[in-house]
Amino acid sequence: MSEQRIIPFADVRDEDTSLVGGKAVSLARLQHSGVNVPAGLCITTQAYTTYVEQAGVRERVHMELERKPLEDMRWEEMWDAALRIRSMFLNTPMPHELEQDLSAGLESFFASGKAVVRSSAPGEDSGGTSFAGLHESYVNVGGLPDLLESIKKVWASLFSDAALLYRRELGLNAATSSMAVVVQHLIHGQVSGVAFTRSPEDERALVIEAVHGLNKGLVDGIVEPDRWSLDRQTGEVLTSYAPLRDRWIVPTSQGTQQRALDENRQNLPPLDKKQLIKVYTAALQAEELFGSAQDMEWTMDKGHLHVLQTRPITTGRNTNREDQRGWYLSLRRSLDNLKALRIRIEQEILPGMDELAAGLGEQDLRELSDPALAGEILRRKEMYAKWERIYWDECIPFAHGARLFGQVYNDTLKPSDPFEFVQLLSSSGMLSLERNQMLHRMAAVVQKNPDLRKALSDGRPEEADAEFDQLLTEFLDRFGDLFCHQASCTQGREDVLGLVLKMAKHGRLPDQSIHDADDALEKSFLQAMGPEGASQAQELLDLARSSYRLRDDDNIYLGRIEAELSRAVTEAQARLARQEVSCVLHDPQMVAAALQNPKADNVCQATPKAREDTDHIR
Repeated sequence: MSEQRIIPFADVRDEDTSLVGGKAVSLARLQHSGVNVPAGLCITTQAYTTYVEQAGVRERVHMELERKPLEDMRWEEMWDAALRIRSMFLNTPMPHELEQDLSAGLESFFASGKAVVRSSAPGEDSGGTSFAGLHESYVNVGGLPDLLESIKKVWASLFSDAALLYRRELGLNAATSSMAVVVQHLIHGQVSGVAFTRSPEDERALVIEAVHGLNKGLVDGIVEPDRWSLDRQTGEVLTSYAPLRDRWIVPTSQGTQQRALDENRQNLPPLDKKQLIKVYTAALQAEELFGSAQDMEWTMDKGHLHVLQTRPITTGRNTNREDQRGWYLSLRRSLDNLKALRIRIEQEILPGMDELAAGLGEQDLRELSDPALAGEILRRKEMYAKWERIYWDECIPFAHGARLFGQVYNDTLKPSDPFEFVQLLSSSGMLSLERNQMLHRMAAVVQKNPDLRKALSDGRPEEADAEFDQLLTEFLDRFGDLFCHQASCTQGREDVLGLVLKMAKHGRLPDQSIHDADDALEKSFLQAMGPEGASQAQELLDLARSSYRLRDDDNIYLGRIEAELSRAVTEAQARLARQEVSCVLHDPQMVAAALQNPKADNVCQATPKAREDTDHIR
């Protein structure tokens, strides 16, 4: 073999970063310095390059990312691109010679037992770019086929949605970037955690966090850790925090699983004083070795400390308030987090929105005095702002739970179409489906009646026939006179009529409904997950269906509240027109102020804006 495709930690040197990546170099330095590191090896960047070039993957990835300039991609488009690229890696076999080389090295090193497969990109974990979590890691991987599969998944994560978001900082280039992979023996630690050699709150302190079980629970945010702050000089405990200990992550035949923590461990902190000092000592040793403050991941098996990885502590990601990328990444939620969100959305948020909109709709605004209407506008503006925050903080993340299912589905079945999983997520209970069906019915009536079409086109809706007028009234009563469809929002009766005319002119719009779930696909998915995974697979599918159903429905509920705010603003605008306030005002705050004092000098100072400029973009 002319290329270096596999290098054991014992043979890795500092100058090998471009070949094995920053993580592998750090682990090798720790091992060479006598720190207890799980034995492992590195699949080099040369192996990655051989795969993507000989299998034709690099050219296909480049073509995928050339569909649209990355800087112009919305984050949803980045997720979709990453999903298609991941599918390329999953469905493209390794060249025979490369597979033989990797198989021989892995079999000799991991003849038995389980492994952890981690990313080790050349720029990863360097002092300037410490981007934890952008690339994939797989825990409790056993058997040669699964090891090779996990290596390809790590390679694919070089182009994950997270990596695409931070492509400039990472120097990501489809034509030249590469990925190394670290494969280590899995340590079945009874206690795991992280150590930060400098606290962000007090530079004199070192912070240690620990959980019972594997570190995946802490890293993924599933299990809240115990936390200690120690004096860096003496090791004295300055402060400590004990959470509710009720869960832990343990290895299973299918990977890892969250389970209830037994009562004995619930009452015990993960670390005693002696073990705490072991972690403290190892963390400071790592800091001294690398010459900078470290974020060290560790686990403890039968009292023996093992350092899993260490990286420099940096701010890493851009902290600019206008940089929304961190928020985008926060949408990648765990299954447990999504389950909790679902309960709150279905039992509290959507009923709360519905009740509020119904109550506001019953109010006769014409009976209010001008000052009372101004106050009502401000009250409705405040209520809408509250529910909009909830919508962004909770509904939007849950709406992307379907993507978690999509990744599991694709990893399991490897379909040629990476979006095949969508066929399993249909639901006849979607409000958006009902909304679209009502629009189609109105468009069909217009298509059959040329006189009606001409009347609507000429701006004479009062001449509409009884059938159409009833359908329009039912639509507005059901959905309010503001609703969102595809990428825009429609406001008022005139906008709805305009959309219906467009649909009637061009025939049926592409059907936005999703066909009934394909029983054969569902059966294949559940069977592929195996007997042990079938229950969790069914739970994930059910959650994904709820997520997919609510991705538009929550928007409709919020639109009803906004419609009631708009109704109050419209009533105020009509009153201002009667008082000969000549400028057009749309901002609720300005409308309320003008209604309270229509003769004020500053009422019309703001530049009028077109409606589409003030629409909320969802």
